[in-house]
Amino acid sequence: MTSLDKPTTDNTSADDTRAVTEAALFEAFGGVRGMVETVLPGLLFVSIYTVNKDLHMSAIAALAVALVMVVVRLVMKDTVKHAFSGVFGVAFGVVFAMMTGNAKDFYLPGMLYTLGLALAYIVTAMAGVPLIGLMLGPVFKENLSWRTRNPGRKKAYTKASWAWGLILLGKSAILFPLYWWADTTQLGWVLVALKIPPFLLAVYLTWVFLAKAPPPIDVFAEMEAEERAEEERRAAASAGE
Repeated sequence: MTSLDKPTTDNTSADDTRAVTEAALFEAFGGVRGMVETVLPGLLFVSIYTVNKDLHMSAIAALAVALVMVVVRLVMKDTVKHAFSGVFGVAFGVVFAMMTGNAKDFYLPGMLYTLGLALAYIVTAMAGVPLIGLMLGPVFKENLSWRTRNPGRKKAYTKASWAWGLILLGKSAILFPLYWWADTTQLGWVLVALKIPPFLLAVYLTWVFLAKAPPPIDVFAEMEAEERAEEERRAAASAGE
């Protein structure tokens, strides 16, 4: 039984809560392998382009390695959501750069996605339905119970969403001026350098906020308990007839 399979109750220890949080974040964000799959295509693109300034070769190599990572996950029967998201991101970048003939446009779809995601985190936090809670609720088996039944976790999810939004907004504030002023290789290397550190900071802050929050309410366990109670009532009623 993994830490995600452990029931979470009011008696859950602080260590168990931290373990559940760590496992949920690892599952939701893909862990080390997910980070590698996120960084590698862009790193390959900028490396090749730095050497020979060949847009087509750089783009094809980046797309090829993204596809290989998906195939590897399929062969290993592993989850492919992170690898697939990487393929789509690279594919959009390749198509856009090929259409415009500007190598910097390989990075533009990803930059726009980052900006849009930052705004989504901030807007949903302001609206009282923080995006990080919508993402992690099913992983914690609490679904949306945190919205009405667990105010401490709602507050933690709101803080985490603000953290993600502001961090990604800061990243966008660095990258977009470089898109206009820097050349392709400068933009590419800065973007590669900014792939992991902001992500790790956001994940760490999310872990801090959630580790200090009340444990999640396992709504799946509650439903199973209600079903068992209903079956027992029916069995008792049948026995009494």
